[in-house]
Amino acid sequence: MQLGQYEDPADAAELPARLRNVFWLGGGSGAGKSTIARRLADRYGWRVYATDDVMRDHAGRTTPEEAPHLHKFIAMDMDERWVSRTPEVMLETFHWFQGEGFGLIIEDLLRLPQEPCVIVEGFRLLPHLVKPLLAAPEHAVWLLPTPDFRQAAIQSRSVPGEGFVWKTSDPAQAGRNVAERDRMFTTRLEEETERLQLRTIHVDTTMTEDDLAEQVATAFGL
Repeated sequence: MQLGQYEDPADAAELPARLRNVFWLGGGSGAGKSTIARRLADRYGWRVYATDDVMRDHAGRTTPEEAPHLHKFIAMDMDERWVSRTPEVMLETFHWFQGEGFGLIIEDLLRLPQEPCVIVEGFRLLPHLVKPLLAAPEHAVWLLPTPDFRQAAIQSRSVPGEGFVWKTSDPAQAGRNVAERDRMFTTRLEEETERLQLRTIHVDTTMTEDDLAEQVATAFGL
C-alpha cells in the first residue's frame, strides 16, 4: 500500500487514531454505497467523501512509477479498455482494484477537520487496505450486491446512448465485460472480508433503501 508521505512506520501506526472520525462504506458496483452514504450523512450531520468524485484528481497526482496500471489504462483507447480484453484481465489490471492511488484518499482525509465525522464511500476501499486504518472494527462495512440487485441497479441507471460503453465500437460486448468484471470483483470482496473478519451486508432486490440504511447504521454501531 502506498501512502506517500505516510509510509514511515511511526506515521502509519498513528493513522487509526487520526482517522477515528472516519466511517468506511465499501462494496461492489451498484450496491447503493453513494445513496446510503448520503442518507447517513444527512441523518447524522456527517461529511461525505466520495472516492469516485476524486478519481480524476488522483489520477493527475500520480506518476507512472507510482501507478503503472493507471497510466497504462489512460493510454488505451476505449475498445482496448472495455472490448478487446477479457473480464479476467480487466479485473487484474484495473488500477483502482489494485489499490493504486489509495494513499491519496488517506492524504485527503487527513486534511479534513476532526469534526464532523466523515463517511467515505466507494469501490476503491479495498478491505486489506482499510483494515489497518480502523480505530474500531465497526467503523467499516462492505455492501455485497447479489447479481439480481446489481443488474437491476445497472438497468435503472442506464440510458441508451449514454455512458462509457457507448464510446466503444461494441457497447453490448463492453457491457458484458464490465458486468462480469464487477461480478468477480464482488466475489473477491466477499472472500477478502471473510478472511479479514470484516463486516459485510448482502444487498438483494427485497431490500428497500430504508432497510439498507438501517442495517448499515446498525453495523456502524450507531
